[in-house]
Amino acid sequence: MDDSFESVIEKQLSEISDAKTLHSDIDLAFNLQMEEAITASLSLQPSSSAFNSPLKIASFVSVTNNVDEDDVLHDYTALLLEDIERFDQERRDREACENLMREMREDLDRRIHDQNLANEILNIPDDEWENYGDHYHRPYGDDGGSSSSFPLINELALVNSESFKVYCKGLKSKELIREMNVVVGGVGVAICDSRDNVIFEVSKGLEEDSCGKGKEVSSEEAVQIEALIEGLNAALSLDLKNVTFFCDDFMVYQYVTGRVQPIQNRISTLVNQVSLLQKKFTDCKPSLVARNDVKFAFKLARDAIVSQITWSTESGKGKKSSKETCVICFEDTDVGQMFCVDGCLHRYCFSCMKQHVEVKLLNGMEARCPHEGCKSEVSIDACEKFLDPKLVEIMIQRKKEASIAVPEKVYCPYVKCSSLMSKNEVLEYTNAFVVGAEKSGARKCVKCHYFFCINCKVPWHNNLTCYDYKRSKPPCAEDAMLDSLAKKKLWRQCVNCSHMVELAEGCYHITCRCGYEFCYTCGAPWKNKKATCGCQIWDERNIIRNGQRQ
Repeated sequence: MDDSFESVIEKQLSEISDAKTLHSDIDLAFNLQMEEAITASLSLQPSSSAFNSPLKIASFVSVTNNVDEDDVLHDYTALLLEDIERFDQERRDREACENLMREMREDLDRRIHDQNLANEILNIPDDEWENYGDHYHRPYGDDGGSSSSFPLINELALVNSESFKVYCKGLKSKELIREMNVVVGGVGVAICDSRDNVIFEVSKGLEEDSCGKGKEVSSEEAVQIEALIEGLNAALSLDLKNVTFFCDDFMVYQYVTGRVQPIQNRISTLVNQVSLLQKKFTDCKPSLVARNDVKFAFKLARDAIVSQITWSTESGKGKKSSKETCVICFEDTDVGQMFCVDGCLHRYCFSCMKQHVEVKLLNGMEARCPHEGCKSEVSIDACEKFLDPKLVEIMIQRKKEASIAVPEKVYCPYVKCSSLMSKNEVLEYTNAFVVGAEKSGARKCVKCHYFFCINCKVPWHNNLTCYDYKRSKPPCAEDAMLDSLAKKKLWRQCVNCSHMVELAEGCYHITCRCGYEFCYTCGAPWKNKKATCGCQIWDERNIIRNGQRQ
């Protein structure tokens, strides 16, 4: 096909050259005939006018008659040559792309062979490897033990037998570009082998027919299906036979599996395209996964969006930099000074993120993405770029507190430490130093390394029970003040976790933050949502009105 195409091009170029030569010869003959005719006509009626000179008249007629024709012929020839050159360039580009894809498939086939060989070697017993390891080999292309050393590259049997994973993600987002609100879309595709090693990736923005200027981007479902189409086309370009494509949109999964028929014509057309592409594979099936499972494709889609909302500017000394608009402060900021939230990849400038995180910490809350409706947590490691180290420690502490259930929390009783630990954590740490720590109640702090009692939350009292220790040690001033304040405010102590509880309003049925239920009057436990004591369930004096107890 390539040889015939080149011969057609050469033939067309030869014909164009012959046509130009023939036209030039005909034009020359016509001009000579016109000069002879005009000269013969003027010889019968001579004139003194310089304009009537035979040479002048012949030149004038030749020029006036041939300028337009030459221009038309030149334009036509130039356009034809441009078309031929463009077609030839497209052919060369297509050949280069096909060669590149062929090399990628061959490299992939070789990589699968190497991985399979490595797994086989790992499963060989050590004694057998010591005896025969030096003679163990399987060159690429060895067909099931055949002695031939020529690689079976054309067949690519390993690639054709392997099942590949196609992770797809389509995003649309409202962004701010130079004080203009725009809606942009992006597609991310990651093709992986059976071991989730990435072998091919795609990151591209949606074209104008999907998110044209001044128009709303297609629905999120349509954008997601376009990502599936892009992923399947990429798999076809690699000539993969068996694929599973993944998406995290439940409705899209329902559409492509045929369980739900789309109502919108746009969605229906895209679903049909996916169905047609599936038929081109030996085996192609969809799969619904969680968002975290497509996070690599998600990042590629987000990168495609970011590439559309940045622009280059020339700063001082002729240096160029990329700018992006922060949607909080509306300032144009260098891309390197933009913070990207892990999980959702929303982007804000360092200054705005610093203020946002500080305000959340000061209010005793965890820092999350500022984007409306987004619940992605802000990474602690990433905050080290713009936060004070003390605030980073607070974030680590808050995250640890949130991850430990209330009944499992343990604080070191030493005032200078007060480190937070879980019961399991401190027990495992203590078992490495003390035998029978679980029965004795002795624990070793993982931070200050001092021993304390897990039962009464005091420094370790060796050879003394918790009861004897409390009798031998007078209460400290802080504990005495706490007891006095608790009696004055009518606070109660949970018998399960020892936390103080105050009845603000309502009945005497108390549910502690550790989950333990008891009577606020006498402390008796509640079982099956019923009191085990005879105390009143509520008292009119505990009804709160206008902020005061009546």
